Amino acid sequence: MTKNWVRGCLRQSLDSDAPETLVLKVGGSLLSWPDWPWLLDRLITGVGDVPLVVVVGGGAVVDGLRQIDSAAPQPAKVIHDLALDCMHTLAQLVAKSTGLQLSANPAGSGSGSTCVLDVPTWMLTQPAAADLPASWDVTSDSIAARVADVYGSALMLAKSTPPPATWRGTSLEPLTAAGWVDRLFPTVADELQDIFWTAPAG
Repeated sequence: MTKNWVRGCLRQSLDSDAPETLVLKVGGSLLSWPDWPWLLDRLITGVGDVPLVVVVGGGAVVDGLRQIDSAAPQPAKVIHDLALDCMHTLAQLVAKSTGLQLSANPAGSGSGSTCVLDVPTWMLTQPAAADLPASWDVTSDSIAARVADVYGSALMLAKSTPPPATWRGTSLEPLTAAGWVDRLFPTVADELQDIFWTAPAG
């Protein structure tokens, strides 16, 4: 059983104060790990008292959709909407497992509360999500970055692996080239002051 999470920083502001809120992007691939409910609970409780907006990726479910689209390409908007539906399904699973509320309006979920984001509904109601293109260049990485931007939050990317060992500095472009984040992430995350990562270890 995985015993802990390792953490690091991709970008951090000079302001050392703890963020008031944190968008936690949970890579869907983590749900393929043994004992993932325990692993995820340890991650959430380990963050402390900071209110979280949890964005759950599509993982193996969306990977299957990607393979289907590769075999017989479909209209980008159709596939994009189906991928969002997959994210919604896994978000429901995570919400039930953790006992957290599934919400499309984190700002209205109550002060200091933590919730799992209903991504498809949130994107329909947020003008700031309208410029995210319907393509495979956008995954839950960029969506979580946009959520963090909208709420003025810090962002933490919980992934199956740490960033590539060769990555240095604050530029996010090499992480895209390595496939660690999606292609649009450096653009969407450009204005974010605090971006962290975490991955299971042990």
